Amino acid sequence: MKRGEIRHEDSEYVRHGTCSIFIFTEPLRGFRRVDVSQRRTRMDWAEQVRILLEEDYPNAPKVCLVMDNLNTHSIASLYTAFPAEKAFGLAQRLEIHYTPKHGSWLNIAEIELSAMERQCLDRRIPDIGLLRDELSAWSTSRNRSTRCVNWQFTTADARIHLKRLYPFT
Repeated sequence: MKRGEIRHEDSEYVRHGTCSIFIFTEPLRGFRRVDVSQRRTRMDWAEQVRILLEEDYPNAPKVCLVMDNLNTHSIASLYTAFPAEKAFGLAQRLEIHYTPKHGSWLNIAEIELSAMERQCLDRRIPDIGLLRDELSAWSTSRNRSTRCVNWQFTTADARIHLKRLYPFT
């Protein structure tokens, strides 16, 4: 700074913490469950899967789970979080399908996250308790209206966008 020059100030972004949002959606039924966690560890993911299997779908013999390739999203996480017998029981009820690494647009949960971001997370939310309340109200409203995901990605589309995975025979 030199004498006679205009004073310049720099505003610096201050991060006040982060959290993880878990979303599970059943697109044809118009159901979703959203939960917030301080972190996104193996233990957090395993607990979410336990809730999915034991509370959301307690009578389903098999639950098909389509998800991204995050390193914590694996059967090994169940064995980290729970005793072997419980982890095995949960794992036996899962049928896991991973979306391609660069194909988040294939993940229906990403569609829900996008809607949630536009409708609910369009501002800074100062604390995790308020975030939980906001997301709970949002998911309750979407579930009541049975907002389904109209996802029309076909095998023909896959052959165009994922040529190496779906060769013509």
